[in-house]
Amino acid sequence: MAVEATRVLVVSMAAFFTALILTAPVLNFLRRLDFKKQIRTSESAPIFSKMHSGKAGTPTMGGVIIWGTVVLLAGAFFLLDLIFDGKLGHLNFINRAETYLPLAALLIAALIGLADDLLGVFKIGPHGGGLSVKRKIILYIFLSIIGAWWFYSPNHLDWHVIKIPFLGIYDIGLLYIPLFMFVIVGSAFSANETDGLDGLLGGVSLFAFGALTTVAFALGRYDLAVMGAAIVGALLAFLWNNIYPAKFFMGDTGSMALGITLGIMAMLTNTVFLLPFFGIILVIETLSVIAQLTSKKLFKKKIFLSTPIHHHFEAIGWPESQVTMRFWIVSVVFAGFGLALFFLDRIF
Repeated sequence: MAVEATRVLVVSMAAFFTALILTAPVLNFLRRLDFKKQIRTSESAPIFSKMHSGKAGTPTMGGVIIWGTVVLLAGAFFLLDLIFDGKLGHLNFINRAETYLPLAALLIAALIGLADDLLGVFKIGPHGGGLSVKRKIILYIFLSIIGAWWFYSPNHLDWHVIKIPFLGIYDIGLLYIPLFMFVIVGSAFSANETDGLDGLLGGVSLFAFGALTTVAFALGRYDLAVMGAAIVGALLAFLWNNIYPAKFFMGDTGSMALGITLGIMAMLTNTVFLLPFFGIILVIETLSVIAQLTSKKLFKKKIFLSTPIHHHFEAIGWPESQVTMRFWIVSVVFAGFGLALFFLDRIF
């Protein structure tokens, strides 16, 4: 176990320093090509526009640093393992049973998000550019179907059981497929909605992935834990320049990749019922949007001044950095609570 713990720490540190090194060239590249965030107009979102007009022109697609670091390290350690005939095998975390799917999902979702960001930069698409919410959800569903097939297929993971803390493990058969799709689509959508303030999604994701990495390690899924540690290290470096005032935004290339990967890690560790604790802010943000839309549709009345809910707190006078830090505090408390439930379930 000491060797595996060392793997986790070494890869996490490697990811942190790799991401830091990548930051300057990526930021310069984004600035040089004028890949800047388009802020919604005052006509379509007056409250949002008033609060965030000063952010216009900030480079976007900074999430490339996060997933790029993870993919780069995965490839580098895999090649080193081959070149040195297994002598560096402890650093290689590519594993068919544990990391094929999350790595593939991370990369594919990131590339789709990157395309969405580019459409936004060049103002191609509805509402000032980018993919519509409807098209994003369709893409999320498509990716979730592929993932569900990989999990459920007897030729791959052959997985169709769920664990409910303190109650036991249940074989749910074909119902596993819609459950998987719901978790992946929900995680992706929630991450996208949460990415609205400097450092918010980066910090919330840091605690969620930290919790899931701990769970994976405790379950003996060491390659998955190492991958999670790589994401944590990359997120720490990303936050160095993304906290208020942000030098760049994450963009959909980061939020989509993080959201989908988070959901898949929860499914791989069979902690889907603990995921709402690990990612409590993602849940709250999404519920606020659903509640707002439902109220406007049924009662022609808004519940919040603006949604997702982090914009509501801004609108009532909380400084942006204060909203972010308080949401971080809620995240770490609930992530810790989720971990406590996980370990208590293993004990009792």
